[in-house]
Amino acid sequence: MALGADRYTSRVDTLVFLGCLGLSLTAMSLPPAWRDPIASVMRQTILAPLLQLQRESELLRTSRSRFDAITAQRDSSALAATFLPELRAENERLRGLLGLGQRLASGYAPAEVLHQAAPTDPLALVISAGRREGVRPLAAVVSPEGLIGLVSTVDARTSVVVTWANLEFRASAMAADGSVYGIVAPHGTEGPGVWLLELQGVPYRQLVPVGTPIFTSGLGGVFPRGIPLGTVIGVAGETEGWERTYLVRPAVHPSAVTHVMVLLGARGSGDLRNAFKTDTASAGGRTPP
Repeated sequence: MALGADRYTSRVDTLVFLGCLGLSLTAMSLPPAWRDPIASVMRQTILAPLLQLQRESELLRTSRSRFDAITAQRDSSALAATFLPELRAENERLRGLLGLGQRLASGYAPAEVLHQAAPTDPLALVISAGRREGVRPLAAVVSPEGLIGLVSTVDARTSVVVTWANLEFRASAMAADGSVYGIVAPHGTEGPGVWLLELQGVPYRQLVPVGTPIFTSGLGGVFPRGIPLGTVIGVAGETEGWERTYLVRPAVHPSAVTHVMVLLGARGSGDLRNAFKTDTASAGGRTPP
């Protein structure tokens, strides 16, 4: 029974197809004066739903394309927005470096931080300035915020910089008002104290308040006077009746810099505090003698 129904349905479909084919051939053989009115009537009646469906499909395809384009633009904007804070910070650092160069006027060589001196040595940097730019060993390397370190070795086009975090780093230092002098050194090589400095050799009777800015003193002839080193944040230790050691938060972290300046002038001469535009430069009262 089912087999007979299938045959009947197949025959009907074949007859419908042949009828449509015959009507098509007939319509194509008609003269244009008859064919065009018939085609217009069919478009407005029988084919109207199909034409409407085609228009909606076209609109849907166009809307989908616009949606994909808007989604791509949104994703691009979101990706760009993720880098915006970093770009702003980089822009501020470069502006600060330009300002520092204008205040220094001369006697410096700008350089880009390329990478660490060695994969196992995070406390030294390679910069893109060397002997051709006038860089010499023991030259001070600074950023707009303060001291980064000093040049250890010099090649023709690059130099290796030992940062203040290196265990061997030492700098003669003073308080902003010139009332206290001492030696600044890394606080430690492991643990949370590795990125802190300490002010050593302060006489026990002299108190250094928290928040006191610390600068290079120029003594010893290695670093010029007045480069920011950091800010006192507390007491690291003391020897009863003899001396105290103070913790110092560094003015700048070596990993935060991408461009630096190498000071080429005579070491230990001049006072550079006016060149470094920091919030701590004016703190601490009177000018040191």
